[in-house]
Amino acid sequence: MSRYNIEKEKLSKIMTVDPAIKEISANAGDVVEITRDSETAGEFVFYRLVIE
Repeated sequence: MSRYNIEKEKLSKIMTVDPAIKEISANAGDVVEITRDSETAGEFVFYRLVIE
């Protein structure tokens, strides 16, 4: 997260029991990149910290 000058603990959180997190086999402590289509921005990318 040095690219964005942010500590990963300050990111929004997502739990390991979330179906999408289970699907990609992410573990607690991982940072996942989520990309969504946006009518105004075209594409919106954000990051979440995986927690128990």
